[in-house]
Amino acid sequence: MTKLISTISLAIIITFGLFAFMAALISSDTVNITKVLPPIIVEIASIPADSKVDVMEKVKLDPPPAPEPMPITIVTPDSPGNAIGLAYQVPSVVFNKGSTGLGENKSINDNEARPIFRVTPKYPIDAMRKGIQGWVKLAFDINEIGKVVNITITDSKPKRIFDKAARKALRKWKYQAKSVDGKSVFQKNRTVQLDFTIEEQS
Repeated sequence: MTKLISTISLAIIITFGLFAFMAALISSDTVNITKVLPPIIVEIASIPADSKVDVMEKVKLDPPPAPEPMPITIVTPDSPGNAIGLAYQVPSVVFNKGSTGLGENKSINDNEARPIFRVTPKYPIDAMRKGIQGWVKLAFDINEIGKVVNITITDSKPKRIFDKAARKALRKWKYQAKSVDGKSVFQKNRTVQLDFTIEEQS
């Protein structure tokens, strides 16, 4: 009997201890409530609707009116009695036909070179102002296509005044090349004299 009472007493003590322990656990347990963050608002940019395109009409521009014609003014020249007498000198260049290298007593055969284009030399300005006249003798060759090549000054008077103008003009001359058996050939030792003269006209 004593043993039973001891067992019941022990059981009561254990039960009471368990209840006390559970009460202590419940009283010491704290609950942390997390603060709720506000919702994050994400704004999405929207593409605006296409605007209406205004179509502009092409403006037609009228051409400007034509200008009025200028009046024609007729000027009557002065009479010869009132004109001021001025001597105007016109330079000229004479091709010496007797110095083409063919000779005066020789006839030009069909197969000989013949000039088809000539350029008049430009009269030097200094020589024209000073009234200088003269001539230039030149020797040259004619190639198979009628071009003047290998130009040399053989003589001139006055010296070196008209040489450059004569050489420059002769270089532009064109010939129908000499023909042998129907074939164009190179022709050497041709000569020509260019005379530079000033003609006076009132």
